[in-house]
Amino acid sequence: MSAPRAAADPQSARLLGRDTALPAVAAERLTPQWLRQRFARPPAWQPELFEDTLRLNDQPLRGAAVLVGLVPRPQGLHVLLTRRTLDLHEHAGQISFPGGRRDRQDLHPAITALREAREEIGLAPRGTEVLGTLPLYRTASRYAVSPVVALLAQTQGWRAQPGEVSEVFDVPLAFLMDPRHHEHREWVSPQPDPHTGLVLRRRFLLIPYTVGDRRYVIWGATAAMLRNLYRLLIA
Repeated sequence: MSAPRAAADPQSARLLGRDTALPAVAAERLTPQWLRQRFARPPAWQPELFEDTLRLNDQPLRGAAVLVGLVPRPQGLHVLLTRRTLDLHEHAGQISFPGGRRDRQDLHPAITALREAREEIGLAPRGTEVLGTLPLYRTASRYAVSPVVALLAQTQGWRAQPGEVSEVFDVPLAFLMDPRHHEHREWVSPQPDPHTGLVLRRRFLLIPYTVGDRRYVIWGATAAMLRNLYRLLIA
């Protein structure tokens, strides 16, 4: 059975609920020093497996890496994100981490993530401190993605590559690490699958964020990787 595509507007998908019963990551765990210690000596923890990962376990996948960049701000760490341009073949208009396909000569996912971030948003790699990686995430577009978590020295001056990125912005890490903002959504196909007669469904995580008059909808693989970062930090 082929996997259904999410609706063009993910917020039109049915809201199943929010994780109001789960605790937010404590503020003292969202500091550079604590994060260094957590990645250096991670406890036993269980990443969440979302539908994309479960569905593609037996299929050949292409290697990729993304940069989960943590930007120091006076009010605390923020997470660097991008909005993809609308004319891309894959993930057009979606919010994502900087990143891309891994080259054969790349010895570590961090090399891929930093190279792609430099190409996409003009990130200067000097001073970047790689903390570690999160578990591989398998996407519906058949990539095995390594999320590389790093503390960034560069805090401004991003230059969006116009062919790929339309906007660069950052979101408070504390906001993203509070499950009360995590929405579980379900998209249901309007018509049954013509081959099986089954109604196709897809469940996914969505994190809406509003600042001023700007509204961002983080969902799919990006939201799932942030959720696994939450699981590591709360363990």
